Amino acid sequence: MGKYNQSSVTEFILLGLTGYPELEAIYFVLVLCMYLVILMGNGVIITVSVFDSHLHTPMYFFLSNLSFLDICYTSSSIPLFLSSFLTSKKTISFSGCGVQMFLSFAMGATECVLLSMMAFDRYVAICNPLRYPIIMSKTSYVPMAAGSWIAGGVNSVLQTSLAMRLPFCGDNVINHFTCEILAVLKLACADISINIISMGVANVIFLVAPVLFIFISYVFILSTILRIPSAEGKRKAFSTCSAHLTVVIIFYGTILFMYAKPKAKDSSGADKEQVTDKIISLFYGVVTPMLNPLIYSLRNKDVKAAVKNILCQKCF
Repeated sequence: MGKYNQSSVTEFILLGLTGYPELEAIYFVLVLCMYLVILMGNGVIITVSVFDSHLHTPMYFFLSNLSFLDICYTSSSIPLFLSSFLTSKKTISFSGCGVQMFLSFAMGATECVLLSMMAFDRYVAICNPLRYPIIMSKTSYVPMAAGSWIAGGVNSVLQTSLAMRLPFCGDNVINHFTCEILAVLKLACADISINIISMGVANVIFLVAPVLFIFISYVFILSTILRIPSAEGKRKAFSTCSAHLTVVIIFYGTILFMYAKPKAKDSSGADKEQVTDKIISLFYGVVTPMLNPLIYSLRNKDVKAAVKNILCQKCF
């Protein structure tokens, strides 16, 4: 192991869509537009959640955290991704790769925990509404959100430090848009068993456990809704959690499709699969954060009213 010198690799080359120049211009415009929508949409959610007193509730507190997270997550990779289309230099420094990997891991793990906290909020609101103000008081939901960030950060520090301390012996070409950890680990010239084990444990904690928690929460939520006698009451109850459920399905559905789909065996199929994986990864990294504020605000009268109030205050 001593003969390996980590400093031999000072930067990584991100291939992205280098082999498909006809797609680069299309994806540059699409990703730029989507990134602007992400900044604007999530920025609006954060603004109205902070400045409108009617939205100072646990649900909108969690939602503003989710919006801030989406801005941080996309801003850690999209600007570099866009700049790679405008220049022939498609490299990222070793330390820059570590920072990008840390932010990606931290935001991803934090979002998983946040979504489960939001599911608990909806469970209490629908299944135990009389005790909702007590259970979901400020002394409860603020630590819940803070714990989500801390858990995601600690996991990210562990995974990133384990990955970046590996020796890289010359091969520095990452076949991806970003410093995705699995693509980086392929370049290491050392045993990565510890990395795989730690990632497996992290996946159980930050993917499997939250999914089970969300699933159980919605089993109780649906059983409660079905017991409501009036159709109007059922509709109102379901509308309070439909946005969260939609976001959960998109978020976890994309992850499941990314990692559970079968792998191609022939070389030509593998090449097509790599391009497909990149596009799916792009969908996960850009489209999902873009849809979140749209899903939560499109049919939400509270958000629309808050935006209108803020605009009216600025006008007058």
